[in-house]
Amino acid sequence: MKRFLLALLFCLGLGWAIASFDGLASQGTYDSLVLDFREDIAPAEVERAIGAIADEYGLAPRFNSEFSAADNVYIVRGDAALLDTLRQELRDVTEFVEPNYVYSIPEISAVGLDGGGRGKDSGPTVPNDPLYAKQWNFKAIGVEQAWLDSNGGGVTVAVIDTGVSPVPDLKETELADGYDFVNDRPDATDDNGHGTHVAGTIAQSTNNGYGVAGIAHGATIMPLKVLGKGGGGTVADIAEAIRFAADNGADVINMSLGGGGESSLMKEAIEHAHSQGVVVIAAAGNANQNSAGYPARYERVVGVSAVDSTGAKAPYSNFGAGVDIAAPGGNTKESQIGGILQNTIDAKGESVFASLQGTSMAAPHVAGVAALVKAAGIDDPDEIREIVLQSALEPSDDPLNHFGAGKLDAAAAVKLAIDGQITPRDFARWLRDNGYLNPKFWIDGGVVALPMKLAMVIGGYLLAWLLRVYFPFRWSWPLATGIVMGSSGLFFLRGFYIFDLPQWPLRVAGSSIPELGTAVQGSAALNPIFASVLIPAGLLVLLLGHRNLKWWAIGSLLGVSACLAVSAVADPELLWLGKGFVARGFLGLNALLCFGLAKLSLRPSET
Repeated sequence: MKRFLLALLFCLGLGWAIASFDGLASQGTYDSLVLDFREDIAPAEVERAIGAIADEYGLAPRFNSEFSAADNVYIVRGDAALLDTLRQELRDVTEFVEPNYVYSIPEISAVGLDGGGRGKDSGPTVPNDPLYAKQWNFKAIGVEQAWLDSNGGGVTVAVIDTGVSPVPDLKETELADGYDFVNDRPDATDDNGHGTHVAGTIAQSTNNGYGVAGIAHGATIMPLKVLGKGGGGTVADIAEAIRFAADNGADVINMSLGGGGESSLMKEAIEHAHSQGVVVIAAAGNANQNSAGYPARYERVVGVSAVDSTGAKAPYSNFGAGVDIAAPGGNTKESQIGGILQNTIDAKGESVFASLQGTSMAAPHVAGVAALVKAAGIDDPDEIREIVLQSALEPSDDPLNHFGAGKLDAAAAVKLAIDGQITPRDFARWLRDNGYLNPKFWIDGGVVALPMKLAMVIGGYLLAWLLRVYFPFRWSWPLATGIVMGSSGLFFLRGFYIFDLPQWPLRVAGSSIPELGTAVQGSAALNPIFASVLIPAGLLVLLLGHRNLKWWAIGSLLGVSACLAVSAVADPELLWLGKGFVARGFLGLNALLCFGLAKLSLRPSET
């Protein structure tokens, strides 16, 4: 009965947490609505509905752009109250009525650099661009080896961003006809600098003796402006840009933008792009939160987190659900060249070489490598995606899904594209990423440190054996559950990323007692207060007088002892104490104290 009540309380708590969470799908901001009328509705009926809205609410629904008429998509000013009303009134003539969310450039920081100049030829795969030596990010992904076989020639990459300006180091880069969806005109010139910087990472003119290099420098850039000078833009504009790119020859789409708010209009546009053979890539976001933003969260989109020059997760990068791969995003706080250096424009519209940081800078690395893979002869968008993910450098331990499939490896991706050889490890990862081992869309990412957790559980039972309270085998539910909760918890739950639901309840449920102190914020480090003898000792004091529950407290002491001992050897990271000998000593000492206290709590007849 007690076990049933405990399980019921846990389920109620988890249910309350999930029910009270609105989800990313409703966290966006907007001041207008999208009306997507059914395509089988007669034009006269659409006009009547539009006229009724104008007469009743004094509003004038309009096409979002000259491309909207084909899809019967209208935009109207409105708030949440009007949204609910129009959903009811137009339910028979529309596919959906939804917020026209505003997405934006993730917050970034910049360091300006002087430069340009002329350089000398350094060889076939080391370009002569004089500032190339400062592009640590290219060496980090092994792009020089990839250039031996591919430079992205013949591939078109659509940059859906703030536009692209013809800065000097894009002079030799081919630009396709684009469009400005913000101002509804063909000229997609940048007035912010963000889009030009992103385009440079993908296809900066390379080996031209000037400035810096680009990953797929043989590729063509299609500039599509959806974000204004301030860096914001609507879902309707972004969705139309995706369709424009897909219908006008783009092979890869890069979106270094994002926000909250799920959009049916954008999902349909992404599905359309995929059906046209386009690989879609987006930045995960810079909020250091345990889920990527939209559009990186969508199933057909490769969500990209950021790493710094050491290969660690960048401190600002989102992680967890929606992250498919990691790429260099930089950290300008490290040094002047700790960011990602490209040629762009400043606030005055003048050409500068700027070092920026962000998942906005990481995403175009993946877009550039996707272009290299496409140029190497791979046409199917799913195959391109899988090659990029399969070839990534897989992390040894990634319990919070900082890196998705791993860290981007351009050389390995191009080699895999050309050789077409997939190892058993690659095949297993392909099965996982495509949902054959995990339902990819609903349970997204996550790597469980299984060996360590098993060692902790087994260690707890071995300690119980040493105290002669468990072997010869004598089943004791309180002792067994105490050992599990003290050593590993229900650790497999920590690897589940349920689409658009809060992650912290699963992290708490999947945490051992020493991990509870940092479970909510999603840190891999242990809190010294929880990772010590204090919590299990307190449980022992409370429960020692209870005939059965005292065994749960003793089991938790043994489990915590095993957890701390294994952590001291394998992963001694502690808040405030770091990872060195101080942390190891602290964990080892508390492991001994837990074991000793468990031994002292037993009467002679119980050993």
